[in-house]
Amino acid sequence: MPTPLLQVDNLRTHFFGFRGQRAVKAVDGVSFHVEAGETLGLVGESGCGKTTTCHSIFRILPPGAEVIGGSVRFAGEDLMQKSPRDMRRIRGRDMAMILQDPMASLNPLFTIFDQVAEPAYFHRGLRRHHLRSRVAELLHMVRIPSPEVRMHEYPHQMSGGMRQRIVGATALAGGPKLIIADEPTTNLDVTIQLQYLNLLKELQRQTGVALIFVTHDLGIVAKMCDRVAVMYAGKIVEQGSVRTLYNHPQHPYTEGLIKSVPRIGSKADLYAIPGQPPDLANLPPGCAFAPRCPEALALCCRDEPEEIALADGHTSRCWLPVQEGIDG
Repeated sequence: MPTPLLQVDNLRTHFFGFRGQRAVKAVDGVSFHVEAGETLGLVGESGCGKTTTCHSIFRILPPGAEVIGGSVRFAGEDLMQKSPRDMRRIRGRDMAMILQDPMASLNPLFTIFDQVAEPAYFHRGLRRHHLRSRVAELLHMVRIPSPEVRMHEYPHQMSGGMRQRIVGATALAGGPKLIIADEPTTNLDVTIQLQYLNLLKELQRQTGVALIFVTHDLGIVAKMCDRVAVMYAGKIVEQGSVRTLYNHPQHPYTEGLIKSVPRIGSKADLYAIPGQPPDLANLPPGCAFAPRCPEALALCCRDEPEEIALADGHTSRCWLPVQEGIDG
């Protein structure tokens, strides 16, 4: 089997507070992989650990957060063993990130040219007219009209959709092999969302870049992704191909997320998963989803399930498939 582009194994990231407070297990034993050129969807409710997982991979965690275990191998090299200087070379050149809010990425004091050109300048060594041509090419790729004019403007002169596309151009400027898109369509209206998603797919076909698409929207996952990993309470509870998970979900949380997707023309009340996500500093015994699960067994409230392999790369962290296999 070829080595995956990105291999995350048993990644654990905790937030530590003041003395005496329990650690918040934001990422608790996460494992997944991404092949070159494919798109993996990372799905789950807000606060389940999706963004912290991505920040752990990039090693850009805030104060108080620390990776306490696991490995992240990119192109065969363990990123957890890299020095801060090495990571600065890797970020932007080999891996890039598109954030949810483009104004968190774009500096209002610098022109679009300055910001798109920076990765190409530092990571690819482009200078003068080569750099200018590359910036114009990137802006054209992300469908910014009149790129030679727009590159001299500032972020506040752009619409929200244009700013998000410029962030995409900046991510592509260093020629990365992997881009993590952290809910990039949240601040866009519906029509602009569709345009942006189509643009990302087109850019992926042109460049061959791999994508990790972080979202809570299963409709976007169905359009964008090849495989999907479902996160709950800091763990991946199910993963597999999009078709398999949509047609044959094996974890009650995945079933709940799918049932929560609105259906056009349906007059039924919108389904909502009962209860609230657990406190990551005070997780219940056994399965963290058991208090909200309509199918919970006594075993679920006592023992934490291990990840089990089902078929064709489909895995689930749930006792129900195991029990059904025993009963069968």
